[in-house]
Amino acid sequence: MNSFEQTLVVEAQHLDELQHVNNVQYLQWVQDIAGAHWQHLIANHKEAFGLWVVRSHHIEYKRQAKLGDQIRVVTHVEVTEGFLSERRVRFFLGDSTTLIAQCSTQWCYLDPKTQKLLRIPPEIHTLFK
Repeated sequence: MNSFEQTLVVEAQHLDELQHVNNVQYLQWVQDIAGAHWQHLIANHKEAFGLWVVRSHHIEYKRQAKLGDQIRVVTHVEVTEGFLSERRVRFFLGDSTTLIAQCSTQWCYLDPKTQKLLRIPPEIHTLFK
């Protein structure tokens, strides 16, 4: 399993009216780390790849994150099958194992020209291992 992580700090623009990280912000971070992980995986490859689009998100909140909290975001691709992949993203408080939230996202792989579903090629399966 090829995991990837980033660290971020909660800023004022991430907060909702209750002064907790906004639900929508977590989804933005899910998309941001997925994109960063993908770019990291393909950085040294010359071949063209397809596009990824979200099919569904399932997010579960465990704890509140507040202004100034340091959050460690960890992701990996759990399953790839057919034209779908399932990516897991977990949010931890700083360097601890305290889970703040977790998300499972299904991504569809598309042809970049036609934007039709494509079977995920073996090269991508290899990248995710």
